[in-house]
Amino acid sequence: MKILISADMEGATGVTWPADCEPGTPEWQRCRPMFTSDVNAAIEGFFEGGATEVLVNEAHSTMRNLLLEELDERASMLTGRHKDLSMVEGVQHGDVDGIAFIGYHTGAGTEGVLAHTYLPNSITGVWVGGTPASEGFLNAVVCSEYGVPVVLVTGDDRACLDAAAYAQDARTVAVKDYVSRYAAVCRPPVRTHADIRAAAQEAMTLAVRHEPRSWGPVELEIEVDATHLVGNACMVPGVERVDERRVRYSSPTGYEMIRTFKAVTTLISNAVEKSYG
Repeated sequence: MKILISADMEGATGVTWPADCEPGTPEWQRCRPMFTSDVNAAIEGFFEGGATEVLVNEAHSTMRNLLLEELDERASMLTGRHKDLSMVEGVQHGDVDGIAFIGYHTGAGTEGVLAHTYLPNSITGVWVGGTPASEGFLNAVVCSEYGVPVVLVTGDDRACLDAAAYAQDARTVAVKDYVSRYAAVCRPPVRTHADIRAAAQEAMTLAVRHEPRSWGPVELEIEVDATHLVGNACMVPGVERVDERRVRYSSPTGYEMIRTFKAVTTLISNAVEKSYG
């Protein structure tokens, strides 16, 4: 039984402030052990529940945040950027029985600690077929096409509520409670480690591959906070302007949807200037 862990950082224990998860800052260095603790807790629980293999896919920013030297020695870690499926790289090889979203958060334009979708700012909303879509939702679309269920989601309490939109049966663990985008009531690592470990062990009962789901075509809309960003987004073939600050595209599969989304967000990011966005 193989489990894939997609590990993001904004939803990790103790993380509430941009500097807490911005590579290179002192605050990031302080939060890396807590992030690694969350992941280790999931690894421990999955093995206790019957997993025979766990692969951790680094999914935050530079994708070089977890402390490999402190990772549970039974697991392996995929670290670094420029992967075909980005946050859920590894799900496409046909050998994964379940996936966990560790350290996840809510999407752009919603309430939640450090809420965003791919970009920390600029994007104000994302919809799939008219339904608001967080990173968890987008990634779950891809996973379902490979028959892999989302079995565990951790993050703030709002991220756990968001999980109901894309993984109703998944176990959830709130490591902090939302107060504002940059404030939360946090549980200490000792408590969150125990909670995540227990939930992961239980989640192994959900790690059963199912028939791949065909989503095609997948229609996705992206809203941004400045009109010039739309021009850059439309450089991607198939992406069209539908409003002053909104673009749309349609993909035949979730695989192509997420790859196009990555291209669009990269071009949007490259059009952002420091002071004016």
